[in-house]
Amino acid sequence: MVTAPNVPPPSTNPSHNVPAGPSGPGSRPGLRLGWVVAGSLVIGLLAALLLVAAPFIRAQESEITGAVLCGFALGWALLAGLSVRFTGQPQRWALAPALVMGVGGLLLVIFGSPVRGILSWVWPPVLLVLAVWMIFRARRKLHSWSRAWLLYPVIVLLALASIGAGYETVREAADAQAYPMPGQLIDVGGHGLHLSCIGSGSPTVVLEPGGGEMSSNMGWIAPAVARDSRVCVYDRAGRGWSESADTPQDATQIATDLHTLLRRGQVQGPYVLAGHSFGGLYVLTFAARYPDEVAGMVLVDSTAPASAAKPRAVLPAAGSYDIMGRAAVLVSTSARLGLARLYALFDSNSLPQPSGAEVSANTATAGNLRSTIDEYLQANDSMEQAATLKDFMAKPLVVLTAPIGSDSKHLAAQNDLAALSTNAVHRTVDGASHEALVADQTYAAITSEAILDVVSSVRTSIPLAR
Repeated sequence: MVTAPNVPPPSTNPSHNVPAGPSGPGSRPGLRLGWVVAGSLVIGLLAALLLVAAPFIRAQESEITGAVLCGFALGWALLAGLSVRFTGQPQRWALAPALVMGVGGLLLVIFGSPVRGILSWVWPPVLLVLAVWMIFRARRKLHSWSRAWLLYPVIVLLALASIGAGYETVREAADAQAYPMPGQLIDVGGHGLHLSCIGSGSPTVVLEPGGGEMSSNMGWIAPAVARDSRVCVYDRAGRGWSESADTPQDATQIATDLHTLLRRGQVQGPYVLAGHSFGGLYVLTFAARYPDEVAGMVLVDSTAPASAAKPRAVLPAAGSYDIMGRAAVLVSTSARLGLARLYALFDSNSLPQPSGAEVSANTATAGNLRSTIDEYLQANDSMEQAATLKDFMAKPLVVLTAPIGSDSKHLAAQNDLAALSTNAVHRTVDGASHEALVADQTYAAITSEAILDVVSSVRTSIPLAR
């Protein structure tokens, strides 16, 4: 009689059923798998950053986003492959996020914006379902410290990103319905700019919003000025109802686009230009380039021009490799996850409605964030270009200064601006802050009055009252 050998029953502990791997330090399955998870996630992150910096990836939102997704896809694929090769706990489920992210990333890189519009509706629910499924699969298949300390936090972030992106997509669609574009969209050469004019009478007043702002930020001023003259507001590229532009938006480009916009929009000059903050740089540059088309000007706590005499680092020319531009696109893409909308919730304003709501909705968009970052990247160029206006002759000029938050250097620069014209008035608005000159009803009324003073001086040829 042959007696069967005694075979112990299989252990109920999953870690006991894992095939033995190589012996030696760090050879315990849980520990070894933990390093595979950690290494795969780190490699995925590094791959995403390297692809964003790769010269063959253009500095456009769709391609940058696609590059990030492809990098993350590589990390998940490595988790699946390395866990099969070097551990006793194969994580083949990781091929699912690798496939979803890889396909989405390649579509964005190859086809760009048209695909992004479709994926913005598709990928949030898909990613949320995928994240929930990944948690269940990891709970069953991955027995290591890395599950709780590394994998779960990453999957939770993916779930939060999907929820934020879905919310942002729905809100942007709702905002587009709630706040239809006034005026018209006019092609200025490769992109369209929004222009809206109200009122009647000449000269026409053109309002230039401050840095990062849109036409609706002039919600108090435009209607007040329109009671006595025609007034036009517009949105610079990438914000409000305007389309994004591929060219760097320094003061010269902005002034050139504005000139094209007014000409194609059949807005006859000469104009009274009013610029707030960074907008002051743009109206100064416009006046320097098209002096015969500017009859008067109001500088509302304008950013001061800068002399080009001081050497500085030169920004990359259009078409050259621009690492800062790529970083700006990467940062602005975070608005697609709803992060900028969180900021907008706390960025209250005192503008009239619907202007205030339009500003809040615009602040939350990726286009506005991208154009604002670009505006500050171009600030040095813009300040130098604005300094090319050396003499405004005897044309009426009002300089408004907000004393709150201003130092002696800013006040001195405001005096220098007033010296551009022999028919200039410098008014310090007591109690006003920089933004209050356009956003607060009381102080915006003072700004509107200054604009109408210039309009009256142009009409009557009577010098401004000092």
